Amino acid sequence: MNFAFTDEQIELRDGVRAYLEGTHGAEVLRRLDTEGGRDPVIWRGLVEMGLTALIVPEAQGGLGLGLIEAALVAVELGRADVSEPVADSALVAPRLIADEAQLAAIAAGELKVALAHPVNPWVADADQAGLVFGGSATGERLESADPLRRLFAVARAEADARMLDHAALIAAAQLVGAGERMLTLATDYAKDREQFGQAIGGFQAIKHHLASVAVALEFARPALWRAAYALENGHERAGVHVSHAKLAATDAAVQAAETAIQVHGAMGYTYEVDLHYWMKRAWALAGAWGDRAFHLRRLDDAVIGGAMAIGPDQSFETGMTHG
Repeated sequence: MNFAFTDEQIELRDGVRAYLEGTHGAEVLRRLDTEGGRDPVIWRGLVEMGLTALIVPEAQGGLGLGLIEAALVAVELGRADVSEPVADSALVAPRLIADEAQLAAIAAGELKVALAHPVNPWVADADQAGLVFGGSATGERLESADPLRRLFAVARAEADARMLDHAALIAAAQLVGAGERMLTLATDYAKDREQFGQAIGGFQAIKHHLASVAVALEFARPALWRAAYALENGHERAGVHVSHAKLAATDAAVQAAETAIQVHGAMGYTYEVDLHYWMKRAWALAGAWGDRAFHLRRLDDAVIGGAMAIGPDQSFETGMTHG
């Protein structure tokens, strides 16, 4: 299988990354933490970047791109720790909604969509949503491990398999991005922090821990891209691939968080260190759209139950191409 990204996909990823690096740094996260977590100026910037139109069909004013592009953008949202509901509203909801007027409103950034599903005991950003798809939410605000998430209790939710797979895919992508950012934070700190007359990054133990995180992320990325491709093309095993991606991304991001804390020492837990924003986002996303046990059970049912053959001759379908 040839799975090289196209020049257009790389340009999209790099453009989103450059924009978010310039507008959504740690100082913005700290400001949002004290101001309720949302800023209409940030939302408008995401709309003007075209992110709300990304996967909306062209007929409804969107860009008509696919889930691979959505996953690429979601990685960058995780890397920047974006808290605005662009992931659920713009990268998941358009694949669930058929109403043309609603799709056009999503593309224009005029309609925010929250998602309700029984796998989650909460609905994110229900207070700002013009539509709660799949159910409804109460006005009861819930606590989150992540101070920048706005969660509300579920009043009613329907078990929509499409929603689960699409949202789990985008959550996995954000976990990969958060893991990448935490690895960068830990590596940069290891280069600057000195002990016994040298940077701690020179110590073999530190190198091994950081290298292990890099390897975990490297293994998570292809699982993510395969899941996006399978889901986009309606493959029979798409749900299993999504669960694999969510598991791999969760494990990599949690490992990145634990390692980054260790590299920073005791101060890694403190509010003064920027790391804690990405760490808490990773913890929150790890349990969103199916926790580790949920997705491991889906994989077990498929593999041990015999529904999915495994082995080197089963990894990819013959003739699959991309790019």
